[in-house]
Amino acid sequence: MHVAVGSTNPVKQRAVERVLEEFEGSVVSVSVDSGVSEQPSSVEETVTGARNRAQRALEATDAGYGVGLEGGVTRFECAPGVRLIMWACVTDGERLEVASGPSLRLPDSIGARLDAGEELGPVMDDRLGTDNIAEAAGAAGALTGGLTSRTQALAEAVACAFGPFVTTHYESD
Repeated sequence: MHVAVGSTNPVKQRAVERVLEEFEGSVVSVSVDSGVSEQPSSVEETVTGARNRAQRALEATDAGYGVGLEGGVTRFECAPGVRLIMWACVTDGERLEVASGPSLRLPDSIGARLDAGEELGPVMDDRLGTDNIAEAAGAAGALTGGLTSRTQALAEAVACAFGPFVTTHYESD
């Protein structure tokens, strides 16, 4: 299985590799434009970014599958605060599958900065005194005390989006 990831962020590549480690093949990262803002601020915009990344990664390579991962922030009517969200899309050029990873509430002080137009990565770096946390444990790792990580959270989304491609349970739909 040859898979192209629509990002050169090593965390996103590791997330895909983690999910597909039992399959023979390779994972290659390719720089593509998400077509959305640097800080997606809705489920729709986050999914659109993931979809664009998946399709563009597939088009830019000879891979059999394109994978797009996008993190964003949003508010849900049924849950308090600004929430970190993660979405994955997988395509083989004919089908497109979409799945989400976990979401978690961001501290109100971080949410306020995002509402003011800042991006999560730099806000987290500023708050934690780190440099480029988005390529390490991410906000998910920092805000869960290491119970999860950005790689693990993204991997869950990838696994759920890849499921219909690697099982027969969807064939009769």
